Amino acid sequence: MPTIYDLKPAFQSVLRPIVRVLANRGITANQITLAALGLSVVWGGLIALTKGALWTLWMLPIVLFVRMALNAIDGMLAKEHDMKSDLGAMLNEMGDVLSDTALYLPFAMIEGVLPLWVTLFVIASILTETAGILGAVIGKTRRYDGPMGKSDRAFVIGSTALVLGLGVTPHIWVNGVFMIATILASWTVLRRCQKGLA
Repeated sequence: MPTIYDLKPAFQSVLRPIVRVLANRGITANQITLAALGLSVVWGGLIALTKGALWTLWMLPIVLFVRMALNAIDGMLAKEHDMKSDLGAMLNEMGDVLSDTALYLPFAMIEGVLPLWVTLFVIASILTETAGILGAVIGKTRRYDGPMGKSDRAFVIGSTALVLGLGVTPHIWVNGVFMIATILASWTVLRRCQKGLA
């Protein structure tokens, strides 16, 4: 099933000159991974502390794009500049889960958004990445199947945040977005498990 993750090779090609500069300056893949996590925690904290101030929401798509770029850069540094390590692999996987949680869970504090659906979405997101990792654990491949992978989640929540940030009232439609996204994420968990076992 098509997913935004399929655009990764083209995105990497655009980022490759930046990656070379960072490598030449001694920036490590793990430093980039931690920077992405730090950015996510700080911005998620701002959304939570302000209970979804408009400026924190309309800027979230930019934060998510920067995080996605950093995630691509750390992988390219690791693979193309001989920076692979067991610590890096652990930081990469744990960082993704923690970043998602830090950025998405604060939506539960926005007036008009049901905490239940936000919480279920975050849980489904964690299970999605866990199912992907388990493919490699059982000796096969890390699964990135959709329809609600990391990039897809970022697109859906980023778009929702932009609409909210522009002043649209968060009534039933926001809860509908989180409900549908949770269902699609749950389906993704099942697909990754099936593909991992195939």
